[in-house]
Amino acid sequence: MINSVVLVGRLTKDPEMRYTQNGLAVTRFRLAVDRPFGRDESGNKQTDFIDVVAWRKTAELCGQYLGKGAPVGVEGRLQTGSYTTQDGQQRQRFEVVADRVSFLESRAERERREGGRATAPPAAPAGARPPDDEPVYDEPPEPMDADDPFGDQ
Repeated sequence: MINSVVLVGRLTKDPEMRYTQNGLAVTRFRLAVDRPFGRDESGNKQTDFIDVVAWRKTAELCGQYLGKGAPVGVEGRLQTGSYTTQDGQQRQRFEVVADRVSFLESRAERERREGGRATAPPAAPAGARPPDDEPVYDEPPEPMDADDPFGDQ
């Protein structure tokens, strides 16, 4: 089976970087990806909004250098999961786990887009928790074993 995703889009807001209890960096961001064809009734391009999560060094680099509006390329895999909110509602989550993130603008372009601001947005404080309606990850998901994709052996 193949689970491969390649996206090019722009961040909808500044990425959120945190560290797990084990000290692993994890950064989440949402990409706005225009559909290559089709328009809505008003003639506007149709856009998909896709959640992305990056781990370890990739997460740290995304948290440090990306900001709202930044164009990026993401290579990774689609992952699904479910969780229960505090009020007992079952939710399902689809996200791309990034194996590789390509920054598609130069430093000068980034500074122009940010209005001359040369520093990265502030990171979330250590130990910060996601909102109650989001799942909590303590470890990155393990990649699938190509020789045993169903974990039977």
